[in-house]
Amino acid sequence: MTPGMWRSLGERSAVWPGRNWPLGATWSPESTNFAVHAPNATAMWLCLFDDGPGEGERRFELTERSLGIWHGALPGVAPGTRYGFRADGPDEPEAGLRFDAGRVLLDPYALATAGDVHTARSVVVDGSFDWSGDTPMRRRWRDTVIYELHVKGFTKLHDRIPEELRGTYAGLGHPVVTEYLQDLGVSAVELLPIHQFFSEPALTARGSVNYWGYNPISYFAPDAAYSSSGDRGGQVREFKQMVKDLHAAGIEVILDVVYNHTAEAGRDGPTYSFRGLDDRGFYRRVPPGADGAYDDTYWDVTGCGNTVNTEDPLALRLILDSLRYWVTEMHVDGFRFDLMSALTRTAGPEAIRVDMACKLLVAIGQDPVLRHVKLIAEPWDTSMDGYLVGGMPPPWVEWNDQYRDTIRDYWRGQTPGMHAVATRLAGSSDLYADDGRSAYNSVNFVTAHDGFTVRDLVSYDRKHNEANGEDNRDGTDNNRSWNHGVEGETDDPAIVALRRRQAANLMATLCLSNGVPMLTAGDERGRTQRGNNNAYCQDNEISWVDWRVDDAWLDVYEVTRAALRLRREHPALRQRHWFEGRPTIVGGPKDLAWLHPSGREMTSADWHDTGLHTVGMFLSGKPLRAPGPCGEQQLDSSFLVWFHAGPAEVEVLLPDNDWVANGCVVLSTDASLPIGTEVVVGTELRMGARSVVVLRES
Repeated sequence: MTPGMWRSLGERSAVWPGRNWPLGATWSPESTNFAVHAPNATAMWLCLFDDGPGEGERRFELTERSLGIWHGALPGVAPGTRYGFRADGPDEPEAGLRFDAGRVLLDPYALATAGDVHTARSVVVDGSFDWSGDTPMRRRWRDTVIYELHVKGFTKLHDRIPEELRGTYAGLGHPVVTEYLQDLGVSAVELLPIHQFFSEPALTARGSVNYWGYNPISYFAPDAAYSSSGDRGGQVREFKQMVKDLHAAGIEVILDVVYNHTAEAGRDGPTYSFRGLDDRGFYRRVPPGADGAYDDTYWDVTGCGNTVNTEDPLALRLILDSLRYWVTEMHVDGFRFDLMSALTRTAGPEAIRVDMACKLLVAIGQDPVLRHVKLIAEPWDTSMDGYLVGGMPPPWVEWNDQYRDTIRDYWRGQTPGMHAVATRLAGSSDLYADDGRSAYNSVNFVTAHDGFTVRDLVSYDRKHNEANGEDNRDGTDNNRSWNHGVEGETDDPAIVALRRRQAANLMATLCLSNGVPMLTAGDERGRTQRGNNNAYCQDNEISWVDWRVDDAWLDVYEVTRAALRLRREHPALRQRHWFEGRPTIVGGPKDLAWLHPSGREMTSADWHDTGLHTVGMFLSGKPLRAPGPCGEQQLDSSFLVWFHAGPAEVEVLLPDNDWVANGCVVLSTDASLPIGTEVVVGTELRMGARSVVVLRES
């Protein structure tokens, strides 16, 4: 259909001029204002869709345009109304212009989306909600324990949650969930992407879906698939109620956000929204050639076909507006940025480089709303130069994959010396201390959604991704895992016992390390993905948390819970200042000391002894280096934590000095040293193979 034919169908007289801000659909009882950015379009229509058979469409031409934004207001539009845009203009893909008035486009600023990928429409939303005094929690990083989970997968199989709420926002806010999280001891949930997303066409063609959700299409709309309240705005209210319920339980909400790419993929991918409105501005292109000629080739460091151009003013504005919306209107407490390095890029004459002074980082750092929320970077992308661990500026904290790799290697007996292990246990000072940051810039983890679960980490030597339909080529081969003698599940009681102890060792180490611990949902109870280390397309029991108790590793749960309780109750185990290896007061004990199994302090030679698998970490609470909230001196118990990854029993000598006192076992993965076992300085403690024992002074 020609542009002129579309123009003749428009109901121009019914549209008021409206205004060019805010972008999106802004409802009021008087009228709904619509504003959409499409600077190179030559005409724009607002399309409203009826609910009856045939989905009747009414089109209203928007004739007002300012600063590249088409706008108009329409009276009588009720919340829940479905809408979209048709944009006309040049169809010149080689120039980054892809207008097609025959296609209905989603509103990039829509607050809700209805329908599936074939019938998707934006939805007008009345955003009013009774927050009843809910305010930002702003919990300090040193008091934070993160729990990464999938909204659907966490409750889909939970038999104590009403069936109609399983796998939904309402299910996640249910008292059964909040009580479980409180009992475990986590303080924040990090939700895998909940922005409205679509599965890749290649996945749907083989009857699969993008379960994780890393393929967004709307940065303001909570995905309707996780709503028990329908897709006409009910998903917005339900998400808000979930946040309110979690906050009431003392649990913060962090969103995993994917601003680096969209579901529109490469230049031959589908057109849903951005590409049909401002393809040239929203997506990065490869730098011009030597002749300066424009190249419409998409520049991709996300592995998903496109990369959002954060140097474009309106793309940058959309990201910032989205972040502020989720904080101010949806009350979330922070964000984890997927492939953050891709967002830090600036274009030079020959290359697009990482830039720590890029517009996005500067804007967030100066924003009075965003600079005070939790900001977590996944500090890499798919390129070699995008690896930024240790390099993000304040106030950012980072996923620390060096912690993950070192701790995995240690517990499988592959560490080339104890120095790297001690560095990770103490907060990764090699990455964060040299520029004034703290140990809490390190988000420590041993597993995440991407990779093996803890149970699979101790049960498989190799990935088993055959169910993904990619001939087991997908997913990393660098798992740093160990099956302990048998590949996969086994009935051998000795192997099962060893695996469960190793899982407990990994969880205890994570919870007792300096930095911010992040647990992956279900690891504390032995969740398995059957060896799949890339379950992104498994929306089934491979990915969902199994709440049955017959196969649960509840001994691992008890160790994890006990370790988090110790961490929460004792500031000596979550200290704010860097350890200095010297007394905090004259004549006092060192704040941190590393002990050899013989009872003496570690020497330089000990640190590089590849045959040494045991180390003691002494943490003094007499007093802490950091003052209390009113400047008072803080006192706490002192702790001695023994880590032993060796394959045989070991005798460790408890030093008899002025700073190590008699005490008792307060946490143990060694069945021969149960909690409550008393210990005496100057004596030997026999530890079983591959175990963690925590001693607290009496």
